[in-house]
Amino acid sequence: MEAVKLLEETSTGEGMNNAFTKLDTMGFRVGVALIEKSSSDVMRFKDELDMMRFLCKEFWVSTFMKQIDNLRTNHQGVYVLQDSQFRFLTRVADGGQYLQSAQSLLAFSCGIVRGALYNLGLRCTVTAEITSLPVCKFHVTMV
Repeated sequence: MEAVKLLEETSTGEGMNNAFTKLDTMGFRVGVALIEKSSSDVMRFKDELDMMRFLCKEFWVSTFMKQIDNLRTNHQGVYVLQDSQFRFLTRVADGGQYLQSAQSLLAFSCGIVRGALYNLGLRCTVTAEITSLPVCKFHVTMV
C-alpha cells in the first residue's frame, strides 16, 4: 500500500488518471502471479462460472484473508462480487475524507482481479464501486 500512497502524493489533477492506470497495471501483474500460485494444484475449470467461484472462494481467501460475501451473475458475462468488509478499505473507513485514497486502493484491487482472471483465460473489465465504507462491489464484465 506504500506504492498507492507514493503515487497519490506525486500525482495531482490530470496526473491522477495516470496514477490510477499505473495502480491498475501493478495490480494486474500481482493478480497474475497470485493466481498462478493459488491455482497450481487445482483441476481444470469446466466453465466461466466455475472460475468465478474459485476466485471468490479460494483466491479471495489467499489474497484478502476472507471469502467474498456475495457473488451475483446475469449469466450473460456480468458478475458482481460484493465484500462487506473489504480488507483494503477497513482502515480508511473512519471518515469521508479518505474517499480518494479508497479509490486508489480500488484501482489496485481491480487490477488484481483482472490479472487473476486473465491468467485463468478470461478477458474482462473490472470496475469497483463503494456503496459505503468498507463495503465494496466489483463489477466484472467479460469481453
